[in-house]
Amino acid sequence: MEIDFKDPKYYENRELSWMKFNERILNEARDTKLSLLDRFKFLSITASNLDEFFMVRVASLVDMVHAGYKKRDLCGMTAEEQLSALRKATHDFIDKQYSTLNRSIIPALEKNGIKLIDSYDDLNDEQSKYVDTYFKEKVFPVLTPMAVDASRPFPHIANKSLNIAALITPGKNGSRLLKDAEKQGDFSFATVTVPSGLPRLIALPTDSDKESAYILLEQIIEKNMSKLFLNYDVVCTYPYRVMRNADFELDEEETSDLMKEMEKQLKKRAWGEVIRLDVEENIDPRLLDILKKNFSVSKDAIYSIHGPMDLTFCMGIYGLDGYDELREEEFTPQVQPRLIDCEDLFAEIRKKDLFFQHPYDSFETIVDFIKQAASDPKVLAIKQTLYRVSGHSPIIAALAKAAENGKQVTVLVELKARFDEENNIGWAKMLEKAGCHVLYGLVGLKTHSKIALVVRDEEDGIRRYVHLGTGNYNDKTAKIYTDCGILTCNELIGEDATALFNMLSGYSEPAFWNKLLVSPIWLRDGFYKLIDREIEHARAGRKGRIVAKMNSLCDRNMIAKLYEASSAGVKINLVIRGICCLRTGIPGVSENITVSSIVGTFLEHSRIFYFYNDGDEDVYMGSADWMPRNLDRRVEVVFPVEDPDLKECAKHILDVEEADNLKAYYMQPDGTYQRKDRRGQKSVGSQMTFCEEAIERTKNYLESKDKEVYTARLFKPALPPEE
Repeated sequence: MEIDFKDPKYYENRELSWMKFNERILNEARDTKLSLLDRFKFLSITASNLDEFFMVRVASLVDMVHAGYKKRDLCGMTAEEQLSALRKATHDFIDKQYSTLNRSIIPALEKNGIKLIDSYDDLNDEQSKYVDTYFKEKVFPVLTPMAVDASRPFPHIANKSLNIAALITPGKNGSRLLKDAEKQGDFSFATVTVPSGLPRLIALPTDSDKESAYILLEQIIEKNMSKLFLNYDVVCTYPYRVMRNADFELDEEETSDLMKEMEKQLKKRAWGEVIRLDVEENIDPRLLDILKKNFSVSKDAIYSIHGPMDLTFCMGIYGLDGYDELREEEFTPQVQPRLIDCEDLFAEIRKKDLFFQHPYDSFETIVDFIKQAASDPKVLAIKQTLYRVSGHSPIIAALAKAAENGKQVTVLVELKARFDEENNIGWAKMLEKAGCHVLYGLVGLKTHSKIALVVRDEEDGIRRYVHLGTGNYNDKTAKIYTDCGILTCNELIGEDATALFNMLSGYSEPAFWNKLLVSPIWLRDGFYKLIDREIEHARAGRKGRIVAKMNSLCDRNMIAKLYEASSAGVKINLVIRGICCLRTGIPGVSENITVSSIVGTFLEHSRIFYFYNDGDEDVYMGSADWMPRNLDRRVEVVFPVEDPDLKECAKHILDVEEADNLKAYYMQPDGTYQRKDRRGQKSVGSQMTFCEEAIERTKNYLESKDKEVYTARLFKPALPPEE
């Protein structure tokens, strides 16, 4: 009987798969073998991840339910069913976050001489005086207490802001005693926002140099609420926090100015529907009723929090000064030996293509590529795509300088990059002012590709230099995201790069591409052909093998194609950081597929695709995951790695990551993820291995001082025998 590879029973729900990914990050916070402050970092990451997940993915499901949308997803669930399952999963997840914080991490913190004060009763006299003074001098002038009555409506509460709600009643110099007022229900609602401009973690004086103590800003405000409402008694106070729908659609066909329309939509985002309300556990029922009514939230959208709200404050604990011994030693990205004494990067690229694996290889070389191009008199033009850049981006500064130097500079700034829209609007205006040609992409499509083109007038004619990568041109995230890229002056890739920018800036759609696979039209079919070729080899009795590393896999047709390959006998190894809607171990469907997920110090972000091709191996890298949006609704670029040495570099990354048995989780047939059993095996941590290799390469070079010929020494981890 023919197997239907698109049968919903063979698929995992996208949102629940993402929750499993965030759970893997939470496991890092729960890992007692990890440095203590790094556990705080991972706990903070789970909280910021969950916030964005609610604002976008949960919000989208809420919109579908409101609209009566009944279409089922790839695993057969309706939006309502997904929302119900997710709310249960998120309630359980948040309980686990706070169990980790309260039962494991905070006790360990105290054992190391760092106390997080959770009650005013724990303050000594000196600390109490300090806190009172701190409130009076630094906090009180910033606060805006807001009462609610007939003349003062319920205020707008900003998304993700931390607030303190209170019930107050006339007292002290007022008309009746507190107990009488409570008896008669004569109380009012009031609220105050915890100011985000002040540090949330406040250091307190201690008796010993070996100990430190901290208190959270909201606790200081809560304790001093009576000073905000004079002539009133405060019946009770409780913190709360709201999460709003931050998802919005742009009608690009109907707008004449995308930037103005984006600015308008960003203002609307602040008024999105409340989709989650966090309240302190055991909140006064009267307060809860008021919040519930004014935010129009259902019971299952209310989360009772057993501890401090908004765990992103844990990143502040991770960054505490004076506790380096409680943190993993920070890795310093290494300059490649070939480039240590390099004065002319263009000359070096002409000699041989360059391969980069960030953050192990320094991103400064890519910044220098744009900087050198900006000041080089031989450079005629620079063209670049920008999706997310840092707050003080040296690349933006270099592009502006290039325009001021009279070079033709074309920059595509993606205004629709979620949660970076405002930042990108600012950069776009600045680049325009500097004289750059600024594009916003194609109508209806995000431009997610990572490409920079430098056109140079040389003695033997015009030459094009191209950087292609898997990650954003962001010098900050390049230190914590793992990404790959190449610098090349390959003529055919240069032609493709020119064709791509012509397509983005005008109506020039190329008839074909020399080397690049470009979405939304050509990329999906390109991958299908590569997979079909492995299927043909396997069916002919030859070896078929695919290794693919990416962030997410949730495209039904791509998964069905992988199932077809697996059933034909192709061995498939997938290294997928986050969402994976494919299921392993299904008889006759996915028995030949393994899925692993690496969660470590750095965020795995590179996309690498390997196809055995009967020994004539093909390797590709690029900006696209195997998701519908990447394949069908974005401009993405996937490029071949053809230089034999560079191809070995990419293959080495896949080999080491497949061998990882320290930080890799492996999907089980029931959809859960488990670590490998390491008994009798050599321990391999891929990120640690890459750090060691980068340091070793630099060390070997500095010791040998052989600048003309350099062979990279690679650590060869113990790999499992091939099946």
